[in-house]
Amino acid sequence: MSDLPLNLTAIAVFVMMLSVLIGPLIHLSPFVTALTTISLLGLITADQFAWQGRGSNLFLDSLASKKQRKRILHHEAGHFLAAYYLGIPIKDYTLSAWETFKQGNPGLGGVQFDTEPLENQSQNWQNFPLILERFATVWMAGIAAEQLIYGQAEGGNDDRQKLLISLNLSQLPQAIYPQKERWALVQAKNLLESHRAEYDALVQAMTERLPVVDCCRIIQEKQV
Repeated sequence: MSDLPLNLTAIAVFVMMLSVLIGPLIHLSPFVTALTTISLLGLITADQFAWQGRGSNLFLDSLASKKQRKRILHHEAGHFLAAYYLGIPIKDYTLSAWETFKQGNPGLGGVQFDTEPLENQSQNWQNFPLILERFATVWMAGIAAEQLIYGQAEGGNDDRQKLLISLNLSQLPQAIYPQKERWALVQAKNLLESHRAEYDALVQAMTERLPVVDCCRIIQEKQV
């Protein structure tokens, strides 16, 4: 189960506990409290199986503040810029669950990469480490971007999970996984700091929801 349904489950349990405490004061029947909680948990479960969590994503996304959306924008721009400079093809991007839903995909949004090079090289032990390092840097670039702008990162759990899955494919000792993550984060920070003007221009372009091709053009123009 992803973090979003877990959050909704926590909300449902909190509502139940609050109702139990306040219910007697407002003459609320315990039956109503129990029925409401069971209904919420049932909807969350059905959403996971039937809709791949899209309903949960849309609900929690609707609660996001402007500040949170701005942080998401900076996070995803970090991924985008790193992928651009490391030669990883960018298919598209979305910045909210609603935008992702309209494309028929699950999740809260993000930059969509072409991961075929990584998948194709997973059995080629000569080239795979180099490909993995590029993808690792891209995945950690969202966290690096948040740290660059806000001083610390709030998101990035999914990015770390993707890195972990790829490291498992590499058959490297698990003891060095944290070292690989730190290395990728440092590389991502250096890349963003070296191309700060391009990053700021990209953030503005993504704010305007410009297509990928236009975002890439703006990065190129800032290099001149």
